[in-house]
Amino acid sequence: MSLRLLFYCPRRAITIRSRCVAVLRHHGTADLSVIPTPAKTSRRAVLFSWVAGGIVGVVALALCTRRRLQATGRKYMAEPISGYKALTANVLESRMDMEQLCMEVQERLCRSLEEKFEDKKFRVDRWTREEGGGGISCVLQDGKTFEKAGVNISVVHGNLPPAAVKQMRARGKDLPEDKTLPFYAVGISCVIHPVNPMVPTFHFNYRYFEINDGAGKIDWWFGGGADLTPMYLNEEDAAHFHRTFKEACDASDPEYYPKFKKWCDNYFVITHRGESRGVGGIFFDDLDSPSKQACMDFVSRCARAVVQSYVPIVGKHHKDPYTDEHKRWQQLRRGSSLRKIKERGPSTPDVSTATRVKTKLAVNLNTSNFVFVMPSGRFPSEHGLQSYSKAKTNC
Repeated sequence: MSLRLLFYCPRRAITIRSRCVAVLRHHGTADLSVIPTPAKTSRRAVLFSWVAGGIVGVVALALCTRRRLQATGRKYMAEPISGYKALTANVLESRMDMEQLCMEVQERLCRSLEEKFEDKKFRVDRWTREEGGGGISCVLQDGKTFEKAGVNISVVHGNLPPAAVKQMRARGKDLPEDKTLPFYAVGISCVIHPVNPMVPTFHFNYRYFEINDGAGKIDWWFGGGADLTPMYLNEEDAAHFHRTFKEACDASDPEYYPKFKKWCDNYFVITHRGESRGVGGIFFDDLDSPSKQACMDFVSRCARAVVQSYVPIVGKHHKDPYTDEHKRWQQLRRGSSLRKIKERGPSTPDVSTATRVKTKLAVNLNTSNFVFVMPSGRFPSEHGLQSYSKAKTNC
């Protein structure tokens, strides 16, 4: 279609011509002779020029949106809860930086798993919350490599009831009693259950939380972590996983890794089995020093390490042969290693009503098994993991 047809309307000629000039200059076209000067014409041409002008406007808007996405280097799985504009406006930096980080990590991990291991895509559900905020749930189920994989983001805000404030006070937060306080929370959580018993289960979450004490003071903190739960121990995989997060921790503070590794070992304890879950990882909470930017940088490094920590392990083992006995052992280990019911995450007990039940259940196991007395001596390599000491992980 010739651009000459767009400029036969005397009333809109200048506006439409300006639009096209801007678009052509943006794409490096120096020859503007293709854009004619206004001239008189029929009503049909006038009507056509209005329609064509609208099309040019839509194309220009699409190009601007594409350029904005390219500038951030991200595509995302869905539109951010706060919107593209807010994420690139550099306002309320901690909130927006954390949401942008969550969007980036979600997209990178989902695309990596899809492109490398699956013949199906993540199902994306962008939801909103009546009280404020919403989330983006990405779930892949019954794939050829992953039985269930969920990578979920929540960006929620509203008022925290006195009972939840009381919980925070018990953790040392200096907050007034018996008051409903405004809060804001941003986080990403993930659980991946593979089909092949030789591929470990993977879990991580990272979150930012802030609360207004009602007098203008805002308390804030970060939390999160990542851990690996193999059904069959491979010490090389364990070493790779720990080494990846040790490097992320050491870039901020050499004391972080031993501290947060121990915290993880003690936090993810399966009491009825007398053992820690899997080979561990890192875990931290209530992180509010040395500065907000330093904390944000640390969380960013850890969150961006999740793809490198896990995807190579999947690539190494997802085609490993296994037997029915291997599969049964996987089901038994799943049944005896269920995640802690009170485990913290983006939808912590503090704000348990802020995230949909549907989203929480999205990462539940499709299949597992539980026996009252765990059989002994029936399953190959069953004692390797049980006797493994995370304190001796070779990093």
